[in-house]
Amino acid sequence: MKFRSDPSGIRGSIAPVVTPFTADGAVDHDSLRGLIRFQLESGSHGISLGGSTGEPSAQSVAERIAAMRTAVEEIGDRVPFLPGTGSHKLDETLELTASARELGADAALVITPYYARPTQEALYQWYATVAREFPDLPIVAYNVPSRTAVDIDPETVKRLFTDFDNFVGVKETTKDFEHFSRVLHACGRSLLVWSGIELLCLPLLALGGAGFVSAVANLAPTAVARMYELWEAGDFDAARDLHYRLHPLVDLLFVETNPAPAKWVLAQQSRIASDFVRPPLVSPTDAGLAKIRALLAEGGDLTAQIGTEK
Repeated sequence: MKFRSDPSGIRGSIAPVVTPFTADGAVDHDSLRGLIRFQLESGSHGISLGGSTGEPSAQSVAERIAAMRTAVEEIGDRVPFLPGTGSHKLDETLELTASARELGADAALVITPYYARPTQEALYQWYATVAREFPDLPIVAYNVPSRTAVDIDPETVKRLFTDFDNFVGVKETTKDFEHFSRVLHACGRSLLVWSGIELLCLPLLALGGAGFVSAVANLAPTAVARMYELWEAGDFDAARDLHYRLHPLVDLLFVETNPAPAKWVLAQQSRIASDFVRPPLVSPTDAGLAKIRALLAEGGDLTAQIGTEK
């Protein structure tokens, strides 16, 4: 909670951890604690939970709140905690965000409401409602049009950033790199922008981005965190080297729908007890596993580096 009063310090690699389930589909809080410890030991600069990688739409509100509680207990004040608190329903979004605030989250990551395809004015009203309801909690929009079928325009982000002191940033998960630049140009570089697209994480830093919320941090947290640190230190060649070395693991994540491939790898490494994903997702197929194994052989040396590149 110590980062809540100054969200400008929420920078670097914010790891969006998977939500582990038992083999029969229940939320596995023991494995979740282990994953968070793994991230902290590996040097991640923050923790997120309940974004797309965390399968939030397959969980009840009560399950999501319980997972947030487990995360807060494990993290303490060691690094910022940015849980995903959005839903396609406003009442659920407000309930989840209220719980995040009460539990001590440093900011709330609120996805654009999916399926309904709201207009820009509707998006403005949606985020304005959340911002007004929680004036003491930093609000971060989560823009992921590939999953929600709606894109937040830079001008809408600017309206929100101008009108609400606690609307502090946006996680941009769009492959349109011009969009990143237009958002920062419209709002100024005091807006916090994180990349949710793995291969745009490093390029965003050149535009003044705050860091990244990259699913590949589930597999190679040390390398992802170190890439940010090297860039900040001005060692651009070394940062680029890590960017390219991460390519196979990035490709691995999306052999089939994220987070199924990542969960399979984490289960193989005994970091979680089961690779179970909730419907409508399924565990990787045999054809998918062949590709995953090949990519892991190519980039897997980065998955075991706990603090070795510090």
